[in-house]
Amino acid sequence: MSQMIPTIEVQNLCKQYGATKAIENISFSVMPGEVVGFLGPNGAGKSTTMRILCGLMAGTSGRVSICGVPVATRAHEAKRHIGYMPENNPLPRDMRVLEYLRYRARLKEVPGKIRNKRVDEVMDLCDINRKTRHKLIGSLSKGYRQRVGIADAILAEPELVIMDEPTIGLDPHQIRSIRALIDSLRGKMTLLFSSHILPEVEASCDRVIIINQGRIVAEGTTASLREIFGLHSTYTLSVKAPRSAFMLAVDAIDPQKIIQSESMDADGFLRFTIRTGLAESFGEAMSEAIRQHPEWCLRELSLKQPNLEDIFVAATARSWEQTLENSENLNKENDEAFSQLIHS
Repeated sequence: MSQMIPTIEVQNLCKQYGATKAIENISFSVMPGEVVGFLGPNGAGKSTTMRILCGLMAGTSGRVSICGVPVATRAHEAKRHIGYMPENNPLPRDMRVLEYLRYRARLKEVPGKIRNKRVDEVMDLCDINRKTRHKLIGSLSKGYRQRVGIADAILAEPELVIMDEPTIGLDPHQIRSIRALIDSLRGKMTLLFSSHILPEVEASCDRVIIINQGRIVAEGTTASLREIFGLHSTYTLSVKAPRSAFMLAVDAIDPQKIIQSESMDADGFLRFTIRTGLAESFGEAMSEAIRQHPEWCLRELSLKQPNLEDIFVAATARSWEQTLENSENLNKENDEAFSQLIHS
């Protein structure tokens, strides 16, 4: 049975500037077709890691492979598998969009017989319309310049696209447009991108990797990370019922729940904010309990789950010792999961 080769495989990567450790012993892998968010506070080591992945900077130690090609010893070959869009993409302002992309296609050795067709394809995919493609890049809005940068990154149909802050400086409409573009690439290419706009990352990514102080402190889906960091769901309930009987029903569903607030309005409805570790199952059980009492009246039952921002804050607020312990545990779990995957 053939083994699946990771698009990205990083093992014990370190980067040191004198006595300063920008990256310390990080390991992770990204499989073909995945869309992965790479997150962290400013100065955490995100951009440094991305530059090492792209062969633009050498690591101090460790191993990085792109599609099975070691970056340290075969950088030119590894780069053929990568499309890279850096933060603040330095596009030439005095070239026209079409002129620039055709020039980039030649540099990337897109075959001449399909070069113009491929340029047209990426402009259509990135929604660069007929009028815009003949404009000077310097005259374009920030959103369109980002589209040109993405079109450049995917020109040669690379297996891996790496984007560093692709939505930086964009307005909400432009951000949604870039998100739709990223979604259109899902399954066609592997995507690794960083962003500080966490709702967009949560909406676009299959999973996230969070780095802090040069170490990976969290890795997984939003749902799995809620459990790892013990982040509980919060329910808001508004119900007209005898308080003692209602509290007995709540206690029977989750004895470990925490009542964060309680009040009564002018209509006699009790309003509770309840923190629970049961997530969706608490709401289902609460609805069933209320249905068993026809004399009770439910007006509101709403769930608020911890989002990626809550996870990010919890992960990056940890002390150095906690970061070290969590990183080692995550690396061990990732190694075991990867071993099972490639042998399945």
